[in-house]
Amino acid sequence: MADTVARTVSSRGSRPGGRRRAPTRRRASRWRRARGLGGTVGVTTMSALLPGSGYLWTGRRVFGLVVLTISLAVLGLGGWYFGRDPHAALQFVFDPVRLKTAAAVVSAGFVVWAFVVVTTYLMVRPVERRPLHTLVGSLFVCFLCVVVAAPVAVAARYSMVQADLVGSVFQHNTSATAPKHVTEKDPWSGRTRVNVLLLGGDGGVDRQGVRTDSMILMSMDTRSGRTVMFSLPRNMMNAPFPDDSPLHAAYPDGFRNPTGDPSQDGNWMLNAIYREVPMLHPHILGRSDNEGADALKQAVEGTLGQPVDYYVLVNLQGFRKIVDAMGGVTVNINQPIPIGGNTDLGIPPDDYLKPGPHKRLNGFQALWYTRGRYGSTDYQRMERQRCMINAIVDEAKPLNLLRRYQELAKAGKQIIRTDIPSVLLPAFVDLSLKIKDASVRSVVFQTSDKFFSGDPDFRWMRKVTRKALRPPRQHRAATAPSGGPTTPGAPSAS
Repeated sequence: MADTVARTVSSRGSRPGGRRRAPTRRRASRWRRARGLGGTVGVTTMSALLPGSGYLWTGRRVFGLVVLTISLAVLGLGGWYFGRDPHAALQFVFDPVRLKTAAAVVSAGFVVWAFVVVTTYLMVRPVERRPLHTLVGSLFVCFLCVVVAAPVAVAARYSMVQADLVGSVFQHNTSATAPKHVTEKDPWSGRTRVNVLLLGGDGGVDRQGVRTDSMILMSMDTRSGRTVMFSLPRNMMNAPFPDDSPLHAAYPDGFRNPTGDPSQDGNWMLNAIYREVPMLHPHILGRSDNEGADALKQAVEGTLGQPVDYYVLVNLQGFRKIVDAMGGVTVNINQPIPIGGNTDLGIPPDDYLKPGPHKRLNGFQALWYTRGRYGSTDYQRMERQRCMINAIVDEAKPLNLLRRYQELAKAGKQIIRTDIPSVLLPAFVDLSLKIKDASVRSVVFQTSDKFFSGDPDFRWMRKVTRKALRPPRQHRAATAPSGGPTTPGAPSAS
């Protein structure tokens, strides 16, 4: 019995002639391995470019097919999502939820990708290899992971920065005057023009509240991008409100000084509405996160006879941060512009911006180019403000914005307020691209025989506004006389 068992065991472990089989070699040969360093690097690189292909090369077909199918499905789904609609990418980058989800998915995807690359390398390298082979192969895998980790980290970081910006500036902004029921599919509610009030507010620590010293209504053709900018003087008196506004009932004769005391006129100018109305009539327009902006929108609507859809307020104390984040702007300076100084108190400027073409300005210089007023007029400053807007538009090239995006987002989050909802941001980006290729005209209401800021002729102002908004074929391209509203082409900003 013992002899039989011994013979049986011997027959299972031996070949005829008494030679023992090599089960270890047969088991090891089930999976394919590279023969040298070149093959190891080649298969690992193939797996990095197309995850799962390395597993297939080694003979692990089921595992390889699963990973390869998932990889191709993710690539195909991404291509279909962004390729089916040119606006899909814009909608994506302005949705904080999608951005945060994308950051998490991209980070998790990198971890899976790195696992596939490392395990592929371990599977394909020869069992018997020199120490130099191990060293070079390991360094190569680390290099691949670092090369891919860098853009993944940047993409995740940009996604979180963008989500934070959109969430901070463009979400949860309750407005009493913004259009209702806007959607991504119909962002302009069937209208051919959208009007945005640009406000430059000076809210320094030495001032009570915010004074909107810069007020420009941008009226944009949603089809062509043709834009007209209307500049209103900060010291304009008696601003009227629309007939159907609760503010019209409070100020039937316009926002005027009821005391008749000239020393109080400063509290009844156009730039005082933002501060004064919320204090005098809180919640008069309804629920709002920025009652001053809503009141000023209605004053501009009553003045020009055009609906004001949205506002964008930039705190001039932080304006320099935006310009610095962009790397500066280029403008033409026709005459010395004061830095500091106070005409009323007789305090001279600390310095001047020197005249010259194609002057490159940093944030500090751009701020004084925009607000400097010593020895000049409000109207000269308004002209420079329009030039600065054009300079910023010219500077906003996609590559420049992408390169400096984190600095721009950080600065914008701190100094910008608006009631533009995030759902409309893709439409506004699309419109801004049209504006860059279209004409931009300006209308400046300044002292003339037709206009006096202390007692404006609002009927005449509305007539000028309607004429400026007509398509080019419906009016003559006439140049306004000196001293009246100017309607030049886009001012040179470079």
